[in-house]
Amino acid sequence: MTEEMPQHVGYRLRPVRPRRGPRTGRALVGMGLALSLALAGGAAGAVGAMSITGGTTAVTVANGVAAHTTISEIAANVQPSVVSITANSPGAQATGSGVVLRADGMIVTNDHVVADATGITVKFSDGKTSPARVVGTSADNDLAVIKASRVGQVVPATLGDSRNLAAGDTVVAIGSPLGLDGSVTAGIVSALNRAVQETGGAVIQNAIQTDAAINPGNSGGALADGTGAIVGINTAIATTGTEAGSIGVGFAIPAELVRTVTDQIITSSASVTD
Repeated sequence: MTEEMPQHVGYRLRPVRPRRGPRTGRALVGMGLALSLALAGGAAGAVGAMSITGGTTAVTVANGVAAHTTISEIAANVQPSVVSITANSPGAQATGSGVVLRADGMIVTNDHVVADATGITVKFSDGKTSPARVVGTSADNDLAVIKASRVGQVVPATLGDSRNLAAGDTVVAIGSPLGLDGSVTAGIVSALNRAVQETGGAVIQNAIQTDAAINPGNSGGALADGTGAIVGINTAIATTGTEAGSIGVGFAIPAELVRTVTDQIITSSASVTD
């Protein structure tokens, strides 16, 4: 059964931006002013109004994989695959998150985290850092792949299947809210198949809605299910009035889209460099 989300008079929805550094002169760039869907990471000045439609609470068939029993077990499984990203651009610095895709240093994040960046630094879960370069981006899907140049014993994430999720399932968000790398928050799947649209920007189809706390700097980070598989990439939150933090309405790009887009980016990059 699909329920249409009512239009909220007086609410605005904005994408979730990463935390901007002191050079911007603002502590939280891109956070929502009204009910805004703020990007959990990204370039300053790119926040636009967004709308949300659709959604379903239909129960889905489980994939038969045993779930971890505690939030700490899920976090321990996922944290080694999540990185903090610092993206420098003229006059600004943004902090976001990313998820390791491959042992060679390929990392997925949001396009709005690294858009226009002139320099990128990745911090791994063991505290080691590495310069990184943009491999390719998909602005339409708000996804990007970057590659770290110095890679140690990194742990690639396991991409799951959000189609196995049901409303009420436990999910865990891991990333770098406000630059605090390795932060873990937990919640449930609030709804599935949300259509989240940023005015003049990316349209996220089949987004996962969650009440796990997501804040600026979480963009590009992991949303994991009870098995420790990555079922989404965190990208946006809703905020109200002058409140800058999470109000329990966050959104993630589903793993199926992440897999398709990142595979295309990496394949296209390989064909260009060969």
